[in-house]
Amino acid sequence: MSYDMNNIFAKIIRGEIPSDKVYEDAHVLAFKDIRPQAKVHVLIIPKGPYISSQDFSEKASDVEIVAFNRAIAKVAKAAGVAVTGYRVIANTGPDGRPEVPHYHVHILGGQNMGRMVSLD
Repeated sequence: MSYDMNNIFAKIIRGEIPSDKVYEDAHVLAFKDIRPQAKVHVLIIPKGPYISSQDFSEKASDVEIVAFNRAIAKVAKAAGVAVTGYRVIANTGPDGRPEVPHYHVHILGGQNMGRMVSLD
């Protein structure tokens, strides 16, 4: 699968679609999810053209990887969930069912998140 330069996150990075920014640096953009699944729901995306966590891990530079991982802590702090706790989710591949084909993680918090996964 090749990267789609017209996916919604690529358009947000280019400023073609507005977002409610929480954090931004040279390599990362974080913004509030438009359909929040928790009291706090922020998406963190690399600015580079990566499809999935697999793609990002294999192709991103060390600088991009460090910036992305550090951004998670910065965003959690800015969103007010660093002390109380939060969940980080990345959906990858067909079984992971990502909605946008651009690597991103979800920061979910602001409430008790319950069990991680239930097989019931």
